[in-house]
Amino acid sequence: MSRLDLIRESPIVRTPRVMQLEGMFGLAAETRSREQWSVELPLSERPWNIGLIVGPSGCGKTTIARELFQDQFVDDFDWPSEKCIIDGFPQKMGIKEITSLLSSVGFSSPPGWLRPYHVLSNGEQFRVRMARALAELSQLVVIDEFTSVIDRTIARTGSCAIAKTVRRRDQQLVAVACHYDIIDWLNPDWIYQPALDDFQWRCERQSRPSISLRIVNVHRDAWHLFRKHHYLDASLHQAANCFVALVEEQPAAFTAVMYFPHPKSPSYREHRTVCLPDFQGVGIGNALSEYVASLYSCKHSYTSVTGHPAMIRHRARSPLWKMTRRPSTVQRQTGFEKQRKQVITSSRGRLTASFQYIGPSRQRDAQRFGLI
Repeated sequence: MSRLDLIRESPIVRTPRVMQLEGMFGLAAETRSREQWSVELPLSERPWNIGLIVGPSGCGKTTIARELFQDQFVDDFDWPSEKCIIDGFPQKMGIKEITSLLSSVGFSSPPGWLRPYHVLSNGEQFRVRMARALAELSQLVVIDEFTSVIDRTIARTGSCAIAKTVRRRDQQLVAVACHYDIIDWLNPDWIYQPALDDFQWRCERQSRPSISLRIVNVHRDAWHLFRKHHYLDASLHQAANCFVALVEEQPAAFTAVMYFPHPKSPSYREHRTVCLPDFQGVGIGNALSEYVASLYSCKHSYTSVTGHPAMIRHRARSPLWKMTRRPSTVQRQTGFEKQRKQVITSSRGRLTASFQYIGPSRQRDAQRFGLI
């Protein structure tokens, strides 16, 4: 049982302006301002991973959280001013552990990992700060102003990715927020509202709300929005056919496809797939990749070679893909010798895996896109 009786007082200096204000609004002449809270959170009654303290500004949620969870309260971190964000994580962590944690909270952009903290967007900084908090505080993490400074669409998807990570690591997170729109996405085990002095256990965790994607066939110029976030390089073949997934009409993910004109077994190959950092962590990139694969599999086999650890993990578990080459280092990708000289060498020295799409085909949708 976490019980807190809290009083906050501050002096009122009765200046001429203060006395004038008292007269205007009929306020009693006071020498001190006083706020009081009596809080009882039965957090020891049952196991939990995620809690949410939520309410409007001024209701006392930050004051209460600081008092209840003093040692676990995260304000901010000192980040190297010039070094990459990966150098801000504890020295005991290996690079694989750091990048895995960053990916799990929805920041799965290797080019972004090489940037200093201060140049990242608000959404990227939020996820990086969450990753470091989970790395440095072994059990309980308390985050104030949770998702307050980022776009609400991004706040919801980010909350979902972070919640999955906290539960998978069996840690505890208390989010302190002023927005109620994240509740279904964060899916907390308990909610406390200081403005109502109301505590509730949530008996059953709900599945997160669905995300509607609108997928459009686009010109190659759309690649400019995504290119800097691709883990491999920024090139795009001029013959690539390109698709973008929109979330609430905002571009979220990109996939490009190439035709491989083999004389005996022609196929289509995934050329590029990128999900913007603000939308990472909830499966949008994989959903777009698999949808596009289902379009092209109506005609020929559809294959993909990837070196991204998160994508390899997803496809290795998915019934929609068959691994045709386990993760290994290859000297070159065969094919496109005359067309793709700059791409042939791109996989040298990297650990990659090959997959073939074996899921259902979408013939009607393929016809709608003019692919068959």
